[in-house]
Amino acid sequence: MDWTPKARLILDAASALFYERGIHAVGVDSIAEAAGVTKRTLYDRFGSKEQLVVEYLRARNATWKEFLRSRLDAADATPGAQLSAVFDATRDWSADRGHKGCAMINAHAEISDPDHPAYPIIVGQKYELRDLLRSIVTNAGVYDGNTLVQRLFILHEGALVTAGMGVEPDALDAARDVALEMLASQQPN
Repeated sequence: MDWTPKARLILDAASALFYERGIHAVGVDSIAEAAGVTKRTLYDRFGSKEQLVVEYLRARNATWKEFLRSRLDAADATPGAQLSAVFDATRDWSADRGHKGCAMINAHAEISDPDHPAYPIIVGQKYELRDLLRSIVTNAGVYDGNTLVQRLFILHEGALVTAGMGVEPDALDAARDVALEMLASQQPN
């Protein structure tokens, strides 16, 4: 989306604060101060904190999708290479932009009401990832790959959370290796 310069300042400030501190912990006063604008300007551009949260998550998801797509496009088209690219992209994104863990998982911890306007963005990102994994499994020729897709998705998300918590920093690499073994074991000979 094309933002006015002031709206971009507000969104950038809100994005940093929401990710660092949490959505509920950040008030509009803090966002306006960090952006160098008045609260009135913030409300003129976004209408509400709720809408600003929606735009933060929408922008972060769009940036993630561009990043992931570039990594998938750069990888070999084989299912194994595509699956590796998903895990490696997540690892690299997390190292560069995700020291507090997955923004969508963090947001869901604060916004679990399906009626909240940010909810479809939060869960939508996870559905999109699951659909991508389904596409990779289908391209691998796995017959009835629903169970494999479910396991790959859970493996990915568990590794993402574990790495984000700092419990097992190399979790995404280990999960990638397990995912490749799982895929290879299900492919037709």
